[in-house]
Amino acid sequence: MRSGTATGLWFALLSAASFGVSGPFAKSLLEIGWSPGAAVGIRIGGAALVLLVPVLIALRGRWGTLRRNALTLIIYGATAIALCQFFYFSAVQRMSVGVSLLLEYLAPVLIVGWLWLRSRRAPSRLTICGSIIAMLGLLLVLDLTGDQRLDPIGVLYGLGAAVCLAVFFVMSAKADDDLPPLIMAGGGMLVGAFTILVLGLIGVMPFAFEFRDVTLAGWQTSWLVPVLMLVLIATVLAYVTGIFAARGLGSKVASFVGLTEVMFAVLASWLILGELPSVIQLLGGALIVGGVILVRIDELRQAAGSRDPLDQANVVEPVPTTPGS
Repeated sequence: MRSGTATGLWFALLSAASFGVSGPFAKSLLEIGWSPGAAVGIRIGGAALVLLVPVLIALRGRWGTLRRNALTLIIYGATAIALCQFFYFSAVQRMSVGVSLLLEYLAPVLIVGWLWLRSRRAPSRLTICGSIIAMLGLLLVLDLTGDQRLDPIGVLYGLGAAVCLAVFFVMSAKADDDLPPLIMAGGGMLVGAFTILVLGLIGVMPFAFEFRDVTLAGWQTSWLVPVLMLVLIATVLAYVTGIFAARGLGSKVASFVGLTEVMFAVLASWLILGELPSVIQLLGGALIVGGVILVRIDELRQAAGSRDPLDQANVVEPVPTTPGS
């Protein structure tokens, strides 16, 4: 595995782990009375403020970069950041978290289908097998036991979140030297924060805050702790490393590695909230890893021969020297 691809893989795992801690920290705020809209708003808005100064430094007065990429930033911020959050929380309000997550994480399958349509060439058996195994693993990690209520509108919201997540990976994978990852993340956050603010002001995603202590890992601590973790780790670090990962691995592989977010979320819930994972969930995690490995092997095999048309449709240029996606 070449160093560039290995770096992309590490960025993908770091991004997934960072996204994975968002659930437990957000849950600690919801338990003291915060609304989902408030948690999302403070998460995206805080991240936009944190990234503002680094983005201005990175721009160094090159405002033409923002003008040339304005449409990309608007679509990325409104869709991949704001609407993805809105659709997911809307799904959670109507269905269980497990079912909502399962629908959202159909994104890798949607990406495989999209690349199939773009290239007009069916994915290989390895990619298909990896997709099936990863989805089975996701089912086990989410532990969808008991009476799971399906709401037609909730299903539509969940599928909307999946489409937005797919947009995140596809747009992040576009290698454009004119739009560095930091500027893309920061500009997207500003657009996303504005979108969330509009949704909150019109009452679609209401804001409700409570400024009381929360419980994390059995300890009482200030509400500022989960807020800072949500902003700095689960948003700033997660999105910036996610863009680096998608540009290094391509949208297809990066989206499958992103499935490990669910595993990291289970682990974070165990460490932060004391919610122990079951044996079935651990088995599911192993299947997700197995599915990711199969998709990755397929990418390596394709790159070892002629370039895969799926990657051509993905608009990601391979890094020179050795095989990889």
